[in-house]
Amino acid sequence: MQPIIGLIMFLFLMLPPVANLLESIMIFHMHMQMPLIAISGFLMAPFFMEKFPKFFAKWNERGIPGIILFTLVMTYWSIPRAMDDALTMYSVELFKFISLAFLAGVPLRASWMKLTDFWKNAVFVFFTLQYGLMGLIYLMSDSQLCNNYLQSEQITLGWGFLTVAIALLIYLIQLVIIDPSDYE
Repeated sequence: MQPIIGLIMFLFLMLPPVANLLESIMIFHMHMQMPLIAISGFLMAPFFMEKFPKFFAKWNERGIPGIILFTLVMTYWSIPRAMDDALTMYSVELFKFISLAFLAGVPLRASWMKLTDFWKNAVFVFFTLQYGLMGLIYLMSDSQLCNNYLQSEQITLGWGFLTVAIALLIYLIQLVIIDPSDYE
């Protein structure tokens, strides 16, 4: 059932009115549309994992290659130029949908349960640092980083990045403070 929901979600997000609405506001583009596309791939992943079990077993035995691919794709799409290109070039827009769903969402699902706690925490630390840095870049830049969005939207996106970074930091701190054996 999840793969069907993921496919419906993916196709819905590709509809021009939906895509145009989500891309019309910078923070919706970065923090709503892009994660939703990755989530649609995450939901479709069981279909691919069942269809190609040998590929996933051989290629992503311990989850590291898949999580690296996920991290690279998500990092690429946080670059201002990538967002601009997705709005102005159809081929980049198509690549955005394909890469976020099938090169980020699917590998995340195929990798996460295979990772040790160390690697899971490393992913959280990486995104905490990246989102904190991206937030500061968007907030402190005197110039417009994305040609297709206003500078005020850039500031809103910067605060969005910082908010996510703070939430991830709180999660990491509670991992250190709270003993999980208390809840078992």
